[in-house]
Amino acid sequence: MAALIDYIKESYGELRSNVSWTPRAEAQRLTIVVVVFTVLFSLAIWGVDYVFSGVVSRYFELVKK
Repeated sequence: MAALIDYIKESYGELRSNVSWTPRAEAQRLTIVVVVFTVLFSLAIWGVDYVFSGVVSRYFELVKK
């Protein structure tokens, strides 16, 4: 258990002293870029799925007859 506590303390110390953090304004800007890209990509995937679902449904309707 002591090893785990030492690991957590050392990790926290390293985060405080050795890691260079992105400025807050840049992090917010990049977060917005990621959110916008994610929404657009999700809509594109939904659109492709919707079209392929329709094509496959129509194909099976034709094959069924």
